[in-house]
Parts: sequence; C-alpha cells; structure tokens
Amino acid sequence: MPMKKSIPGFLIYIFITFWGCEKGFDSLVDQNLALYQVTGVRTIDSVRYIPNDSLVLITITFNQSTDLRSVFTDIYASDGSKLNQNSFNLLDNGKAANGDFVAGDNTYSNKFPLSQFYPNGTYIIKYYAEDKNNSVKQVAIQNFKYDNGQANIAPILSNLAAPDSAKLDTIKTLIFLSVDAEDQNGQNDIESVFFNSFIPPIGNPSSNNPFIMYDDGTNGDQASGDGIYSLIVELPPPPVVVVKGTYRWEFQARDRGKKLSNKIIHSIVIY
Repeated sequence: MPMKKSIPGFLIYIFITFWGCEKGFDSLVDQNLALYQVTGVRTIDSVRYIPNDSLVLITITFNQSTDLRSVFTDIYASDGSKLNQNSFNLLDNGKAANGDFVAGDNTYSNKFPLSQFYPNGTYIIKYYAEDKNNSVKQVAIQNFKYDNGQANIAPILSNLAAPDSAKLDTIKTLIFLSVDAEDQNGQNDIESVFFNSFIPPIGNPSSNNPFIMYDDGTNGDQASGDGIYSLIVELPPPPVVVVKGTYRWEFQARDRGKKLSNKIIHSIVIY
C-alpha cells in the first residue's frame, strides 16, 4: 500500500582528517588560509555522569596564538539540541578552575557541565577560532559518547488512536494516526516513534517501512513536544492500485540507547 513518507535531508561536510596517536580529535576544518594550525585536541571517548562531578574538560592546542583573538566551542547533544546558549569560551590563562595549567602555551581549555537530564548518545563538539581580523573559522570537530548515569529504561507507547477501517475513494483517502510515547529517561531520550505495515492477504511487509510519526507540530501533529506522535497516511485514488483487505500495523518507539518500547498491534480494513 503506497503511503506518504518523508525523507530527511542531510548536510554533508568534507573534512581533512589527520590520524595519529597524539591527536585525539575527529577532524580539522578550514585551516588552509590560517597562520595558526591545530596541533591537538584532548581525547574524549566517553563521559558518564557522576553526581558532584559532571564537568567535561575540553582542550585544544595550536602551533601559535599570536594571531588568535578567541577560541570557543558549541556543544550539541544527541538529539541535536545546542547545550550552550552562548559560545563556550576556551581559555589559555593558566587557571586550574577552567582546566588550563600553563598560561600562554597555546593550549586553550575549559570545563563544561553536563546534566543527568541530558539524553544518552553521541555528542558533538565544534571548535572555532577567531583571529585578530575578526575572522571566525571552524577548526575542528569531535564526537563523544555520553551516559547520563541513569539506567536506560525502554520507552512506553499507549493510547493509540487509529480507525478500524478506511474506504478508498475517487480522491485520496486520509487516515489520521496518533499515539502517546513516554520515556522515564526523559522525552528527549526518544529517538523515534514509528509503525510497520504488513500487506494482505499474506502479511508481506510494506517496502516503505518504517513509517515515522512526528511530535513537532507537522504531518498532522497538533502540538510540538507534548509526547503525542502523529501521522496522516494518504491512500491515493485511482489509477493507483491499493490492495484491499486487512492490514496489520505494528507501532513501536526506540530510544537513543536503541531500546524498543512495547509493541501495539492494530488491524485496519481497507475496502
């Protein structure tokens, strides 16, 4: 059964990657015209939240700093949200409070606090340098895994709203679906809510599986971020042929730790 399905776009970066034991970072970015060069970024493989010790040390080193006005980062959680409201500055001031121990050694550091309420998953740090001409360049990017210290509990689906039948017409037929999804690790720990369709008469899976549902105020969703995920399924009119019969739709949610929720199975008759 053909159904409307959105395909997310992707923003593609091309990086020049340097490999070596001493460089604990993923990529260098746009340094061809700069007099300064990145020589190292402190390795951050994974971070686990511990009460009273939630700071992650971020450090980058340059070959020289006479041309630098400032160095800063942006930190993004696994759900894509930016954690720092303003640019998070790295400092070469020799102060242990921000993780820097030798002033003027071209190494810039600072400690960023992580919350137990942040979602688990892969985080991104983007490093920027501003020179004396006020030109800002992204100079490195780094990923690390974050564990918020809470036991990862699978999400739960409930309150499915779906019709038991739908009639094909000379114009397209719209089917509204919604389901509640909650996660004890926080709503932003939910990675996706979806359903898979199985086609009569023998229950073959649809080639369009999975059908993603939304909690962002689009695709039939009434309110963004309320924990109710929705989708409008479109059944096309003739001459497109839609198989008639009883379909099985299986609804589930997946969290950022890849745990799956309970499964809600619903049958709908298309006639």
